[in-house]
Amino acid sequence: MTPQEKEPLKFLARHLVYGVAAGVTFGIMVLATDLSHIRTMIMESPHAVTVVALMFFGLIVTFGSVAMGVGIMTLPYDDRDDDLY
Repeated sequence: MTPQEKEPLKFLARHLVYGVAAGVTFGIMVLATDLSHIRTMIMESPHAVTVVALMFFGLIVTFGSVAMGVGIMTLPYDDRDDDLY
């Protein structure tokens, strides 16, 4: 891959890391504050590890996707359509 081809991947990876960090932080805060008694329900479950893993997986996928989407949507718009005409 050329450096020019790697640039968009680096851009998306950077935003993905931001989203993953936000998702993990949100998950930790939900468990730490026992929001809507979620931590209590998880601890009473016989499959607590699986529930926590699935919760964090869902948060990471959601927040990571949103962060990448925001990164793409905030790119500057190039108004030149020279190749279309």
